[in-house]
Amino acid sequence: MANEVSFRPATGEIPTNPGVYRFLDANGRVLYVGKAKNLRARLSSYFAPLQTLQEKTRRMVQSAADVNWTIVKTEFEALQLEFTWIKEFDPPFNVRFKDDKSYPYLAITLSEEVPRVLVTRNRDRKGSRYFGPYTQSWAIRETMDTLLKVFPMRSCSQGVYARAKQTNRPCLLADIGKCSAPCVSRITPEEHKKIAKQFGDFMQSGDEKYIQVLKDQMSQASDSQQYELAAKLRDDITALETVLEKSTVVFTDHTDADLFGIADDDLTAAVSLFRVRGGRIRGARGWVVDKEIERSTEDLVEYLIQNVYGSESLPTDVPKEILVPVLPSDAVSLAKWLSDLRGSKVDLRVPQRGDKRALAETALTNAKHALNLYKLKRTSDFTARSDALAQLQRALGLSAAPLRIECFDISHLSGTGIVGSMVVFEDGLPKKSQYRKFNIESSNDDTDSMYQVLTRRLKYLANGFSDNENKFSYRPGLLVVDGGQPQVNAAKRALDDAGIDDIAVVGLAKRLEEIWLPGEAFPVILPRATEALFLMQRIRDEAHRFAITAQRRQRKSAIATELGEIEGLGDKRVNALLKRFGSAKRLRMATVEEISEVAGIGPKLAKIIKEKLEQSS
Repeated sequence: MANEVSFRPATGEIPTNPGVYRFLDANGRVLYVGKAKNLRARLSSYFAPLQTLQEKTRRMVQSAADVNWTIVKTEFEALQLEFTWIKEFDPPFNVRFKDDKSYPYLAITLSEEVPRVLVTRNRDRKGSRYFGPYTQSWAIRETMDTLLKVFPMRSCSQGVYARAKQTNRPCLLADIGKCSAPCVSRITPEEHKKIAKQFGDFMQSGDEKYIQVLKDQMSQASDSQQYELAAKLRDDITALETVLEKSTVVFTDHTDADLFGIADDDLTAAVSLFRVRGGRIRGARGWVVDKEIERSTEDLVEYLIQNVYGSESLPTDVPKEILVPVLPSDAVSLAKWLSDLRGSKVDLRVPQRGDKRALAETALTNAKHALNLYKLKRTSDFTARSDALAQLQRALGLSAAPLRIECFDISHLSGTGIVGSMVVFEDGLPKKSQYRKFNIESSNDDTDSMYQVLTRRLKYLANGFSDNENKFSYRPGLLVVDGGQPQVNAAKRALDDAGIDDIAVVGLAKRLEEIWLPGEAFPVILPRATEALFLMQRIRDEAHRFAITAQRRQRKSAIATELGEIEGLGDKRVNALLKRFGSAKRLRMATVEEISEVAGIGPKLAKIIKEKLEQSS
């Protein structure tokens, strides 16, 4: 593998100005667009020795055949140009946000002579005003049906409207008071547009001041003995209050804000957006992102904002406040860009306390749930699992797809309490009944621990032991160890010592997600966002989780045994102490007074416990 790419420009040729750069392939296709405060500093990072680059970045650089750049005056201009080029060229290595579902919107076609209100999942109608997105179509249809009683605007299709106009006979909605029937000239188009605007204004703000105006009008109508008008206004007030009651009040200051939550791992990110208008949640939306290039949370926030408030957005789509989990490095330029879109100042910030912080935590919870759901869907997909096993077979040069994969990991606490874990995946799914843990009395280092664990596992295969009940002797198609070349070499040594030469072994290094094979100078790189890499990561993470869980149980068991030897402490009191403090370390750090607060533990017994723990530490 060459350490440098052939098209690398001389460092002195790259300007130090702000600008936007593009990586292109041999056919001139734009692979990646990025911006920089200092082009030389940023581009130099791509042309470091290839083995030092993140795998995703290395793959992009090796796919490119050229790089060019454009100098701009300010970071703000760089932000605008980057966004324009991403939209124009759709580069494969830039972040792509994918809706995790199709969301319904409420739209008002204000550009038409007689505007119409409708529920739609498309936002491509020119001159229309959109509200949402909403999580359920029935919820927005119910809201629209209620509001038509107060704002009786047209909601029929163009065909129904043309037919009513031709026959001079309005539809049923006009008869029940949910349409003002502009089709038969009961009101003028100008008057109808005014109703449509009122409908939109209420949907935008949800302002209770409008309800107060109606209440004042109802009182005046009642005082002047216009009881029918007062009754209609009363019904309108009830309808609007019903709509508002269905929207949870989250900000008492009637804030208009969009709030984002982001949960991610090495390969994927999930985003949750809450749209708050007039202090109430008016809509929710989610995305799932497959990362092509290594992205920090700051980078994801920047591209997310560009994606949401792009060129197709209306000024009303941009709220006064945008609340994000972290601020991107060019937050000032982003805030200026958003302010230009809105036509007034936009505050881009991280919520620190109060209601906004609480809602941020809710958004994060939603994003975490969406990420877990996305992974579960991929796991439950039989076709995806089959593809993953076939991809692994090709990438690792195996004679058959590895239908049974065993993965091993080591966990310890500063070299003590060493535990090895073995997890089993068959046909791409975990077989938890066949998980095993290995307690290790002593070890020189992690590679020695790995050798001991594999030796104990492989003796069942080498000696031909029969263990049909739990299939511990069932021959795996692939052994995976958590780690790089040292761990793989230790595993290969265990295989050689056991006289087994027909089982493949690889190591998965977490830092760059590289797969190491015994005796190979360079790792195997699985393409990003592939089912094979997703499966390998899931297996490795499951082995890591199982090892840590086993190691924690071992520590907890050790302290429980130590506590059980103290006179006056039975199982109930030991469990109460462990539940209160959680670990031996925290219990040893606790004062006598803190220990005595535990149910069933008095000051005298607490002092004895403290002394015994200090003697054993």
